[in-house]
Amino acid sequence: MSKLAEPLTIRPACAYERDELEDLQRRASLALPEYRAMLEAHPDALDLPAEQIEDGGVLVAEIDGQMAGFAALVDGDLDGLFVEPKLWRQGIGAALVEAAAHEARRRGYTLTVTANPGARRFYENCGFMFEGDAETRFGPALRMSR
Repeated sequence: MSKLAEPLTIRPACAYERDELEDLQRRASLALPEYRAMLEAHPDALDLPAEQIEDGGVLVAEIDGQMAGFAALVDGDLDGLFVEPKLWRQGIGAALVEAAAHEARRRGYTLTVTANPGARRFYENCGFMFEGDAETRFGPALRMSR
């Protein structure tokens, strides 16, 4: 993971950004070929509930005023982490995880995630510990916490 060349700002999402957030989520999700067919068959998986935004559970990362990624929290669970594909491996995801962990603690939770097994190293590098296996509608997953 390389460091960001530009300053990164993380802030709560605004309700009017929902479409832009869902578009970013779609681009990031469909950039992974192993999930493309499943996501195209289940487009509802790419919906971002307005309530998550209104609750302050969606954190947006910006570089020079441009949306670079976002994290979505449901209580203490990292429900989603998405970064613009052209900005992958620059530290944006890790910065969003830190912000989400802080927000979860502020709300009285330990941050947990149900993650794709291929993301295990990323989450371990962000301080997560493996808790056990899980099953999602898209297949096997890992349950992790920090």
